[in-house]
Amino acid sequence: MPQFGLKHTAGSGASAPGPRPWLGFGLGLRTEHFSAVLEQPPDVDWFEITSENFMVAGGKPRHYLDAIRQRYPLVMHGVSLSIGGTDPFDRDYLHSLRQLMLDIEPAWVSDHLCWTGVDHVNSHDLLPLPYSDEAVAHVVGRIGQVQDHLGREILLENLSTYVQFSASSMTEWEFLTEVSRRSGCRLLLDVNNVAVSARNQGFDPETFLAGLPADRIWQIHLAGHSDYGHYAIDTHDHDVPPQVWALYESAIRRFGAISTMIERDDHLPPLPELVAELDHARLAFARAMAAPHGHPA
Repeated sequence: MPQFGLKHTAGSGASAPGPRPWLGFGLGLRTEHFSAVLEQPPDVDWFEITSENFMVAGGKPRHYLDAIRQRYPLVMHGVSLSIGGTDPFDRDYLHSLRQLMLDIEPAWVSDHLCWTGVDHVNSHDLLPLPYSDEAVAHVVGRIGQVQDHLGREILLENLSTYVQFSASSMTEWEFLTEVSRRSGCRLLLDVNNVAVSARNQGFDPETFLAGLPADRIWQIHLAGHSDYGHYAIDTHDHDVPPQVWALYESAIRRFGAISTMIERDDHLPPLPELVAELDHARLAFARAMAAPHGHPA
């Protein structure tokens, strides 16, 4: 299976933008759907796996994964890299991540632009960073270590946020842009996270999109969230809501064709229902591509 991610030259820093790969429309691969995917292969172009769930040799999960990768392209998406942390990287983790990458040959490897713990204590949460020049320099250096270890560029995802740091000296979209351009990494744009953060922080989500570098965005996440009136929480346990669909169409009009997937982690419906929701993404994408590009709704 081909690797679409650009190879990374150790110590080279940011690379010249290359053509954005196109995988089509995918779903997050969940344990509950393993058998269904193999028994009645769904109309899905690709699957995204949670890296940590398969970073072991052998076992039932790897058995299913090996069978599924014979039929579908895969991408890897991690939750434990802690690219913004201050602890030294866990070398065993990086080794296992690289071995999984070599075993399944994903189109690309991604994680979150965050930190997950301190003093070797894992919070098991995706924690935000201050948006400052110091944080940019720190993260860029750590991205270089990971990309050198893996031998390829990675993608990093924007978070859903619930607090702001007084030390921040730039916006989140400026921070994402600086990190991506200086490190050579690509971006995974989570449209639902933009909607959630905009609701919680009081910014215009269209301003967020307008501030991103189109050439660096390689993948889009769609998901649902829980709305509590005065704030929203990224829960991945609902269908994609109307405001996220609208923001997705705006993103496609601005940036062009970007491989898109739906994340669902809780209250999982039967696989055919998720495939039907993915068909909604295809229709939204087609409408956006038919409209003039470079403009919001």
